[in-house]
Amino acid sequence: MTEKYKILGKYIKDMSSETPNIETYIFVKDYITKYQLGIDINSKALKNKMIEINTIMKFEDKNENKKKSYFEINFSTIVKVSDDVKEKEELQKIILCDVQIEIYPDLEKSLIDLLHNSGYPGVKFEKKIDFEKLYNQQIS
Repeated sequence: MTEKYKILGKYIKDMSSETPNIETYIFVKDYITKYQLGIDINSKALKNKMIEINTIMKFEDKNENKKKSYFEINFSTIVKVSDDVKEKEELQKIILCDVQIEIYPDLEKSLIDLLHNSGYPGVKFEKKIDFEKLYNQQIS
């Protein structure tokens, strides 16, 4: 156990890839570089100082195109929090920052595999998500 928490398990809870037809596939193949990565994190307290953290990553077209594909992964992590963690702020940092940094390589690989297996082999994410920075922006 790191001082504050231990990951007991992590798995893909749900994944989705939607490309409705061949015309959309051909359009998206040329346009996918314009797609944006979005992330949403929510958590649910379980018994015995355990928390289920769901990190939902979406890769989607934010523009008004009629032809679009949609990709989403819900990556679930079960964490046991140390008895030393008493402050709400400390718990928030564990959920929104520390655990995310630890699981991100698996989550990113899963989403890239989904995209590649959906017929979009050239997709890469150049920038890594800076969870420390996002967390600090949220609390300030």
